[in-house]
Amino acid sequence: MSAESPQPELAVLAELDRVVHEPARLLLLAHLHVLESADFLFLLRQTGLTRGNLSAHVRKLEEVGYVRVEKTFVERLPMTVYHLTDAGREALARYRAQMIGVLNALE
Repeated sequence: MSAESPQPELAVLAELDRVVHEPARLLLLAHLHVLESADFLFLLRQTGLTRGNLSAHVRKLEEVGYVRVEKTFVERLPMTVYHLTDAGREALARYRAQMIGVLNALE
């Protein structure tokens, strides 16, 4: 096999969803995938991200429709809760399938 023609299974790497592929966003999606919802402080503790990084990455996920943000007040204190959307679940499932295919091709 020449270096000019990559294996079809590896060519999928060029098609990966870059929003999902970014490690911090993948971590957020993974947490939200197994939960119905999660608030800001929970995700902050679980991911180890800074407040600014968490906000920026969630904003990007919200912009593409992968996460829904719900802002409320509980006893006069602001609370931000995040939900994985159907589009987010589909994007994560597609990413997972692509990565499994790539990794299996390396065997």
